[in-house]
Amino acid sequence: MKSPLLSLPGAVPAEGRDEGVAAHYGDLFREQRTLADGSGLVDLSHRGVVTVSGSDRLAWLHLLITQHVTDLAPGRATEALILSANGHIEHALYLVDDGETVWMHVEPGTRQDLVAYLESMKFFYRVEVADRTEDFAVVHLPAGSIAEPPAGAVVRETPYGRDLFLPRPDLESYAAEHGPLAGVLAYEALRVEAHRPRLGFETDHRTIPHELGLIGVAVHLQKGCYRGQETVARVHNLGKPPRRLVFLHLDGSEVHLPGPGTPVRLASDGPEGRQLGFVTTSARHYELGPIALALVKRNVAVDAELLAGDTAAAQETVVEP
Repeated sequence: MKSPLLSLPGAVPAEGRDEGVAAHYGDLFREQRTLADGSGLVDLSHRGVVTVSGSDRLAWLHLLITQHVTDLAPGRATEALILSANGHIEHALYLVDDGETVWMHVEPGTRQDLVAYLESMKFFYRVEVADRTEDFAVVHLPAGSIAEPPAGAVVRETPYGRDLFLPRPDLESYAAEHGPLAGVLAYEALRVEAHRPRLGFETDHRTIPHELGLIGVAVHLQKGCYRGQETVARVHNLGKPPRRLVFLHLDGSEVHLPGPGTPVRLASDGPEGRQLGFVTTSARHYELGPIALALVKRNVAVDAELLAGDTAAAQETVVEP
């Protein structure tokens, strides 16, 4: 869905998965500083909004997702995954319950498949699943923001800020009142800095939660059965994940950022050496310079100097090997 905020002066459209909202509004680093200082907002209205209502909603979701939600208190935010039978990540859900309805926002382009899956699992439970994307837009307020949500909005409070489920007709007026606006490139740079993985960026068809450090964040280890639980338990108790997420400080003298999929190798092996992983997201940070997240083989030494394509990269551990 194309955001009306793209018509504002200076708005440059985002591409790829974030198509439909602004990449930036003319000054990427200023927009990052604004968010880091607790001001402004980010238009995430391209994300899907799905709700589950009904008296059985929490008990029912508890059976399907990786998070413990049977006693989820109203207003308390959480994250959850839906896994395949083999434990691979299929959906990432960002949840909050308002006392009557569970609200979740999801990656662009995934809501239809999510709704279809949830509908197929309703059986005799008293739940109603709805795609509310046309009615509600997601807006992000950074941590420390003093902006008040308007009437009719649902708030999801997290350590990284507040996600508002805002009635879509209110998007333009709310943005005008609580700007300045920051684009998704600024939001993504701060996400990479915080080592937060994103579905479709840090994941591929075989990603399991352990590789991204999502155990305890989006996966609860002391809850009942759900699809893919066997893999989660087996890797946690008996094995180790084949890959691990790392944070990369990239050589700032390079003009071009290594894009997603760029091979990661040992610096000592040179750019023709054996591939040990790949870049998942890269960004230019207002303080740290060029940075990235990458997935590498578990046995890559934590102090190894790496190459991302032709770019020298020093790693920080996100997931212990």
